[in-house]
Amino acid sequence: MDKHMVIPAMPIPVYDEVDVLVAGGGPAGIAAALAAARNGASVLLIEQRGYLGGMATVSQVPAWCPYTDHEKPVIRGIGLEILNDMKSRMEPEFQQWWKDKLDWVPIDAEVLKKLLDDKMKEAGVRILYHTFISNALHQDGKVEAVIFHNKSGTFAAKAGIYVDCSSDADIAYHAGGQFEQGGDEGELQPGTMCFVMSNLDREKYMAYCEEFGPSLKHAINEAKSKGALNVVRDWAGISWVNHHTAGFNFGHIFGIDGSKAEGLTRGAIEGRALVHHIADWLKQTIPGFEEGYLALTGEQIGIRETRRIIGDVTVTADDFMNRRSFPDDIARNAYFIDIHMAKPTSGMTIAHLPPGESHGIPYRALLPIGIDNVIVAGRSISTDRATQGSTRVMPNCFAMGEAAGTAGALLVKQGMSGTRSIPIDQLQQQLVRQGAWLGEDIHAKYEKEESNR
Repeated sequence: MDKHMVIPAMPIPVYDEVDVLVAGGGPAGIAAALAAARNGASVLLIEQRGYLGGMATVSQVPAWCPYTDHEKPVIRGIGLEILNDMKSRMEPEFQQWWKDKLDWVPIDAEVLKKLLDDKMKEAGVRILYHTFISNALHQDGKVEAVIFHNKSGTFAAKAGIYVDCSSDADIAYHAGGQFEQGGDEGELQPGTMCFVMSNLDREKYMAYCEEFGPSLKHAINEAKSKGALNVVRDWAGISWVNHHTAGFNFGHIFGIDGSKAEGLTRGAIEGRALVHHIADWLKQTIPGFEEGYLALTGEQIGIRETRRIIGDVTVTADDFMNRRSFPDDIARNAYFIDIHMAKPTSGMTIAHLPPGESHGIPYRALLPIGIDNVIVAGRSISTDRATQGSTRVMPNCFAMGEAAGTAGALLVKQGMSGTRSIPIDQLQQQLVRQGAWLGEDIHAKYEKEESNR
């Protein structure tokens, strides 16, 4: 674009001044806002849609990734609270199916939307929906305000601490932060347009799965060989909400940059077209789906990867594989490295940790270098590309967001605006009190201190 226009200078009203401003209402932003408010901070949460939940609601991702290391929950605190509260509002039969399970629990997006509204109201979080952050005013490494737009106009909002849970690190980007994106050639994981089908017959489908397996691998490969199904990977993630309704994570759209409107637009158009193709094939091929009805596609294609901040420390694949802990750990991660192919001809990259094992996520990985009052939480923290393929999932985002919001509240309570000035032991101790899991050593330390008080 060579052509430019100059907007005349205009005064921008200051909409609000708060202790902690949270950008983005996905799992990281949800936990950050709740944690900050519960710790006594005034909080403004800005979300561009009309509801919270992020990929779980906006993109209809059908299930929560694992909360456990196959032996115990490593995602606890606010993230586990929301999972359990969602289950408690589901249909009685669903509650029975998933009563004691914490991994791959199906998501009912409508239940989740209402639950999150209720939690924000209870905590006293101020929410501004249908609002898009477009810029950050910054000077000398400090954000002075964020600029946002909505139907009411253009405004500024000021805060002591800014918690960037926008998934693409938008505040840090507009504040001059440094980033990496994708692989060595800029390649990105593909997007997926998730969808919901109703009027299905779960019992008939399960009888089919007893013979051929639950991932549809057999049917997909047969259809691909005949040219009847245009997908790359021979796998379908299917999560049943009840006997007649299921969510699907199935198919890829390649070359999508989710940090750009053009990429999201192409992903939406091509993603919907692919979903209709897949849904028609499912109805024609899979027992139990004959009378299926395509009820819903995601408002946005699901995005796995865009910007990663360059932070004070970068978590690497070596840290992952060696289950490394850090002195400033604020969360644990046990999800496997899960990098989807960047091109149709590429392969998947997958690496698992042994059961019972996890690695630490240090607070420093949430701090963009050169910026003093912004904490980043979610899939855009400072990692290498391989580790981002693990830390990116929603349960981890809950844990990172809770830590970021707690840190923000503790900082403003003590009159500090420099994110690096917080005493780490104070942050860790408060997270332990809130029920977060930081590993056996840290818990043993603070539980002993609590018992000696």
